[in-house]
Amino acid sequence: MVTAMAMGISSVAILPAQATLELNVNKGNVEPMPIAIPDFQGGLGPQISEIVTADLKRSGLFAPIDKAAFVEKITNPDATPRFDDWKVINAQALVTGSVSKEADGRIRAQYRLWDIFGNQQLAGEQFFANDANQRRVAHIIADAIYEKITGEKGYFDTRVVFVDESGAKNARKKRLAIMDQDGANVRYLSDGRSIVLTPRFSPNRQEITYMSYESGQPKVYLLQIETGQRELVGNFPGMTFAPRFSPDGQKVIMSLLRDDGNSNIFAMDLRSRSTTRLTDSTAIDTSPSYSPDGSQIVFTSDRGGGSGRSQIYVMGADGSNPHRISFGDGVYSTPVWSPRGDLIAFTKQSGGEFQIGVMKTDGSGERILSSGFQQEGPTWAPNGRVLMFFRDSAGGPKLVSVDLTGRNEQQIPTANYASDPAWSPLLE
Repeated sequence: MVTAMAMGISSVAILPAQATLELNVNKGNVEPMPIAIPDFQGGLGPQISEIVTADLKRSGLFAPIDKAAFVEKITNPDATPRFDDWKVINAQALVTGSVSKEADGRIRAQYRLWDIFGNQQLAGEQFFANDANQRRVAHIIADAIYEKITGEKGYFDTRVVFVDESGAKNARKKRLAIMDQDGANVRYLSDGRSIVLTPRFSPNRQEITYMSYESGQPKVYLLQIETGQRELVGNFPGMTFAPRFSPDGQKVIMSLLRDDGNSNIFAMDLRSRSTTRLTDSTAIDTSPSYSPDGSQIVFTSDRGGGSGRSQIYVMGADGSNPHRISFGDGVYSTPVWSPRGDLIAFTKQSGGEFQIGVMKTDGSGERILSSGFQQEGPTWAPNGRVLMFFRDSAGGPKLVSVDLTGRNEQQIPTANYASDPAWSPLLE
């Protein structure tokens, strides 16, 4: 597991305080909170505060105030601000900070979060990091502010693995790539000589599973992100689809297509390499995803009848008691369990559109968050509040995020076309 210390980041609280400012994210549609974030002091200060601002704004829960409206000019981020100067511009929270260089070459970034109407400091922390982790420090600060105000973990200090697509549409080069959740720090994990599909993170954050066609048939591989070490999960007869890790990282679950045209769901123990068949039907069972406690599996199947009319089913982790939970019009695919355990995200084709939606784990409360010409493949942020998926644009796919209200939809910047995103857990 990659720790913050291993990545060159450590933190120290600089002043605990009582919290009075809250943003209730469980009450449905939430009005974004006005927050003021002046440039942090120091040479790297404006860059760090800009990343913090962008993270909080992108969440849809915060509305950063235009700096031109600021009455007080912050010159000492440690000094108590003039609260009335921030009340007059309707700021509910204020973030001040500074970034400096230590004698040993590390950077020191510190912030203070102020409750404007409570006239007090809510939080303060300082972080030490090497130059390579400047952006991570900003994401960690944004996460700390998000958690202090909402009471829930943030999701900014995370990465996304995806398939980078470049070149002509009829000769597309597909490479495994990884980036920060905001699109920065892209790094390629494969050379593009073979088609790659469906990368998925392990819970230990250092490993991904994916499919590659390098041998002419789709095979499942494990890849160590930091070292580049790769191994074949298994050489299965027929076609392999949609591998995912179990919550403990000890198994990979996938669907295998046989010569008779049917696919069933199998789980492989990564230590013993033993394989267990979980479904045994004449239908097409595919796209399995574990519940966060590992006790259940959601998947899609056309066993209910109707050509190509796949629906969503849930069964025990041992394959017991498979039962249908989706009953809406349309065709369902790519279900994935929320890390909070409360919802299942899915893709749905209905009325000539592709829709990204969520439903409760018993199939009730279905809500469509986004509709488009062609979009699919939702993946959850680790706090279960935001989804990312890919949507066909002019010429190729692009990555898009949307929150659970469906109101805050944003395209993620990537240099090339991009598909098949998978969100990492929070880094440590």
